[in-house]
Amino acid sequence: MQPLLNDIRNCTICAKHLALGPRPVLAAHASSKIVIIGQAPGAVVHDTGVPWDDKSGENLRSWLQVDNETFYDPKRIALVPMGFCYPGKGKSGDLPPRSECAPEWHGQVLGHLKEVKLTILIGQYAQQYYLAERARKTLTETVRHFEEYLPDFFVLPHPSPRNNIWRARNPWFDAEVIPSLREQMIKVIK
Repeated sequence: MQPLLNDIRNCTICAKHLALGPRPVLAAHASSKIVIIGQAPGAVVHDTGVPWDDKSGENLRSWLQVDNETFYDPKRIALVPMGFCYPGKGKSGDLPPRSECAPEWHGQVLGHLKEVKLTILIGQYAQQYYLAERARKTLTETVRHFEEYLPDFFVLPHPSPRNNIWRARNPWFDAEVIPSLREQMIKVIK
């Protein structure tokens, strides 16, 4: 596993498209029990090199009801974004994750993770890639029907503070999805 992670961390496959240059960020271990597949690192994570080291990460850890020690223990949780590098800024937020990473690396990473009991798909890019035709028309519909994807996947919206309006419009998320997510986490982590 370590040689593969080193190869990924040295990847430059999409360097010409990255304004800040490549800095692949991920964490995994052969004994990871949970895989969290998100979008791509943001600018803060690009600077620190620590996955989910921002407000979105704080929200995600709150949703999961796990502390930093648990979250950042790769023997428990693998953090594998769709795009390993910060894609840059767009008109209304960060650009989408680069499309080269998942086809190039995900199969290899996931192939090393033999102990996984739960895969969490965060955001539309991860859901479209892994659910394909099983994904609903919108992220909201996909997340609303989260139970249909269990036990293979648990689907979530992105935990960005920008999505607080979405959460306010969809109170079922906090009432139904978050408690179910926490139940799944307890089953796997404890």
